[in-house]
Amino acid sequence: MSLFKARDWWSATLGEGEEFDQGCLCVGDVDNSGTGHDKIVVGSYMGMLRIFFPHANKSSEGGPADAQLLEVQLQNAIIQVEVGKFISCSDLLHLAVLHPRKLSVYCISGTAGHVDHGDQYQLKLVYEYNLQRTACNMTYGTFGGVTDHHYLCIQSMDGMLMFFEQDSYTFGRFLPGFLLPGPLAYNPRTDSFLTVSSARQLESYKYETLAVASDAETRQDANMPLKSGGKRLMPDWTFVLGEQALDLCVPSFSHSSASILVLGERNLFCFDDKGHIRFMKKLEFNPSCFLPYASVTEGTINLLLGNHTNTLQVYQNVTLKWAAQLSFVPVAVRVANFPELKGVVVSLSSDGHLLCSYMGTDPSFFTTPKVDAREADYEQVEAEMKKLQRCIRELTRTQDILPKTDAGEDLSVTSTVSSRMDKPSQALIQDIDGLPVPSVTVQVQLKANCVLQTSKLFICVQPPLAVTQEQFILEPLGVGSKKVVEFSAFLNGRYPPADLTGDIIISYSSPTGCPRVLQSKFILPLALVCVPSSPAKSTKFKITVDTNQPPVDLSSIFREFSAIAEDKDGNCLAFQFLSGAKVTVLASKTSQRYRVQSDSFEDMWLVVKELVQRFDQHFSKLGIKDFKKSFSGSLPLQDYFLSVDHHFQLRVNAQRYQDLLSDQAAQFRAIQRRLLARFKDKTPAPLQNLDTLLDATYSQMMALADAAAENQVLLVEAFVRVRSATHLLVLLLSLWQGLTPDQTAILEATLLPVLQDTPQLGWEECCDAAVSHLLRTCLSRSPKDQAISLAQAGGPVLGLPQDTSRLKKHITLLCDRIGKGGRLTLCSEANVQVPAQVQSLAAPGESDR
Repeated sequence: MSLFKARDWWSATLGEGEEFDQGCLCVGDVDNSGTGHDKIVVGSYMGMLRIFFPHANKSSEGGPADAQLLEVQLQNAIIQVEVGKFISCSDLLHLAVLHPRKLSVYCISGTAGHVDHGDQYQLKLVYEYNLQRTACNMTYGTFGGVTDHHYLCIQSMDGMLMFFEQDSYTFGRFLPGFLLPGPLAYNPRTDSFLTVSSARQLESYKYETLAVASDAETRQDANMPLKSGGKRLMPDWTFVLGEQALDLCVPSFSHSSASILVLGERNLFCFDDKGHIRFMKKLEFNPSCFLPYASVTEGTINLLLGNHTNTLQVYQNVTLKWAAQLSFVPVAVRVANFPELKGVVVSLSSDGHLLCSYMGTDPSFFTTPKVDAREADYEQVEAEMKKLQRCIRELTRTQDILPKTDAGEDLSVTSTVSSRMDKPSQALIQDIDGLPVPSVTVQVQLKANCVLQTSKLFICVQPPLAVTQEQFILEPLGVGSKKVVEFSAFLNGRYPPADLTGDIIISYSSPTGCPRVLQSKFILPLALVCVPSSPAKSTKFKITVDTNQPPVDLSSIFREFSAIAEDKDGNCLAFQFLSGAKVTVLASKTSQRYRVQSDSFEDMWLVVKELVQRFDQHFSKLGIKDFKKSFSGSLPLQDYFLSVDHHFQLRVNAQRYQDLLSDQAAQFRAIQRRLLARFKDKTPAPLQNLDTLLDATYSQMMALADAAAENQVLLVEAFVRVRSATHLLVLLLSLWQGLTPDQTAILEATLLPVLQDTPQLGWEECCDAAVSHLLRTCLSRSPKDQAISLAQAGGPVLGLPQDTSRLKKHITLLCDRIGKGGRLTLCSEANVQVPAQVQSLAAPGESDR
């Protein structure tokens, strides 16, 4: 038995299939016995009203049935029950029951029994009132300063407060800015009503303000009395909570400070009567209910707080004093006094578990057994200590600050791309310029090494490539279970892609509940975007790749394209892109050179990349380890800058279209306001061709919007071509200077810092900033220049430049310094110390130009 568990004193299970909420429980001397002992009143959404008088069971006979005084089935659902003085001609306590469309007040009377069956209790209806609006909750109190009697206030689902003085309806008021009902409470110290609105703020309305407020909004209900000459209803004060409130309570203990308590979804708030916050407690759990009760310490408030972890906690202000475990989640909690025990905690669950418990502990009679004492082997302890210290040193050197977990331990992913094209093709565009568009099937196999409940699989490919399905919702996987997912990839645009690599991303939760992401890649075949063709004799762009091995038969390394090739010697091979230019590969018969030529500079990228990769695979299979490839020609920077200028011009056009659309939209709204003013005028004036101007402006806006949309499509295509050209330039630079894979990765990240353009940030400014950083750091002319650049902080805000001259100058300078022996590295920045005299040369925010 746990030490911190609520001690059961009495419990009962109420019905089967019934539902309960926080308003379905109250305690009080409802039968007016005069002893001061409380009874428990419970109402359910099924309309069942029960009254209990618990007592400790001294024998195994009886049980909850002996404690039940009354059980009545009412016709309507019970939303809330309260005990108070609701009859004007009597000082006795009565029971108020709130139904969705009815308010009923009952009298509970008991008759002493003369036989073994005990006392008999009866439920008598004193009065009831049929509501015109659906009720949500209610509160009661001495409204307006009355004494010895309680009035009722009911909040409807549409935001109306309905006031009842004893058995008569007095008036109703709509709350301003109402959307959804919140908790409602009455503060007798200030004679005001408190609620939390849909704006997530605590609002206070004085009873006097409600009584004299305007009744115009309630005239839609013919059965409600009308009042005139009122004022607009405004709250006395408000306080923004920032979250929805679950419950609201105003304790009225004699020795407690004036407080208003609000239970939020994540915080507990305490205010004084003027709306000033006294204290706030951030909760580390999801609360379900709370109840303030009397504290023995002056100026403090005790709280019972239930949460969704089946725990009942006791707070004194913001200090946790005790915590007790329950067997259910409480939705309502009260404190009651019974003959055998005072201060009993009464809690109710949503499915009808009623529990009377108390806080306390049970003594534990467990004693720790004695351990046999034995002499320690100091040599063995010292050897174990050295071993542990050695392990700690190794882990400290190799591990990061946060330990890395291998997602592959939970799930293994294998992707397989089919060697044949689909028949029939799954492409959305069946043919481009007379050439059929193929599709290829990709199969992804998943094997779970642990239990995975919820997992999702996402497929990402670069435009204009597309897949038949981008997202898969996977069923729960057991240990060792496998799942196979298939989809088809195809070309979905009229221009070649910049990358044939696709990403497979799987998000799932580990058995411990930690979110994990696993990523895998697949490579689509070149035959997906091009077909074999006849070679072109004269082209505009040419690239020559040198090797140190004898010429290779091109048909042997491009077997899928050699079947219908015209050149039987294998010295020439041509690729016709489905939506691009023709690329021809020529192998020299006498030298060790290969020429790639085409009329499109960007379209050569995929062929050159594939050629270099297949050379590496071919010679590695032959066991040749000293294979080298190089590029000895001049870098085609001017051809590359043509793609850059075309992309930049489309970005400028997009900005112009945006500005023109903004101007036309402002003009369109101004004309609309003019026309609306004319139409609202009681003596309409001539339109003066405003309608014609409105139609013309609308037509211009639609034409500009169409042009902007078309320019956006061209901009996406231009960015893909810039990516292809940049990849080709990086490859040529690496072949030219023999860059290592790490240096090539740095260069590629510098020239391609973004994967797509955005209206706020584009490729030109990002690339210029990255290239400038390399020129000022690892590619600087001297250590002094590098130290000066490291001493500078900040820089200009990135934005669309005026032109591309600065960018082209920096890229040219980058290639020149790499060609003169500059090496790309990220470690040189940390190796250069900035002298104090150098730090004073550069002020923060300056830029090196």
